Amino acid sequence: MGNEEQPIYSTRAHVFQIDPNTKKNWLPTSKHAVTVSYFYDSTRNVYRIISLDGTKAIINSTISPNMTFTKTSQKFGQWADSRANTVYGLGFSTEHHLSKFAEKFAEYKEAARLAKEKSQEKMEMATSPSQESPGGELSSPLTPVTPPMENINGTDEICDTTPNSDSRPEPSQNALAFAHSPAMTKHWEAELEALKGNNAKLTAALLESTANVKQWKQQLAAYQEEAERLHKRVTELECQSNQTPVIKSQKTELNQTIEELENTLRDKEEEMEKLKEELETMNDLMEQKDTLTQKLEETELRSRVLEEQLAGAEQRLEENQEEQENFRKSLRTLLELLDGKIFELTELRDTLARLIEEAS
Repeated sequence: MGNEEQPIYSTRAHVFQIDPNTKKNWLPTSKHAVTVSYFYDSTRNVYRIISLDGTKAIINSTISPNMTFTKTSQKFGQWADSRANTVYGLGFSTEHHLSKFAEKFAEYKEAARLAKEKSQEKMEMATSPSQESPGGELSSPLTPVTPPMENINGTDEICDTTPNSDSRPEPSQNALAFAHSPAMTKHWEAELEALKGNNAKLTAALLESTANVKQWKQQLAAYQEEAERLHKRVTELECQSNQTPVIKSQKTELNQTIEELENTLRDKEEEMEKLKEELETMNDLMEQKDTLTQKLEETELRSRVLEEQLAGAEQRLEENQEEQENFRKSLRTLLELLDGKIFELTELRDTLARLIEEAS
């Protein structure tokens, strides 16, 4: 794009192109929504639609007066570009964005039409110099170039308009005399060079158009086939029109069911998150329970050892009366220790019981 080409409107959309093989299916040319912009080239006085996916141009379409942007749904629109030999499709996020893009398309299409008319008028004026004859009639030393004709496909490509040298009218006497002046000679030479340039461009356009005629005919046949298929489909839909209220009702019910299922799914996900948190808490409590159980087993083991010691002391008390008083003192000490341990064991048991109750 040149320095004189500037974006005048931009939006974002998913870009598609028609399948060149089937002419029926859409092929996505962008993985996600990309920027689609209208550009105005003040040098060439043309409007273009351009979209880039990274550094790759996926749309480069020059707007012509014969193009039409068609809304095929609430969020999708398309237009055919015969120069690019494809059909572009745009999927928008909202109906408002689609409507805005369609309005801009119509606006710039009208601007392109006016620009083309002005360009043709300038070309006609530049290529039709004339001199009034004595009888009041206009005569020209050169044959004017015929304005470009639109081709059979309705595009703005131009056909060959090279004038036939054999049919060129003879200039009048006054025109010939006037044309022999040096200034006019230079003028007609410049005009001739301009005509030659225009003829070369028109000839190139004709060759390009001729090369594309066969392909356009194939496209036309495919479009006709598609139109017949759509006509049959419309007929089927008209036959099924009586079922439309039922289908709408079923669609409404399905939408309500989907919304209810989505709400239920969100509730279940929240409940699952809570259960995960409770499970983590439960794991912590289980670790604490294992630690307390191990301590309880150790305490019970020490309790059994103390009970064995107590039994031995009682047996020694019966055997030795003299050591009875000392043994009683030792027994009291042991009993006090045992009471402390039992009290600790009881506290541990109560704590464990509370934890088990809280965990349940």
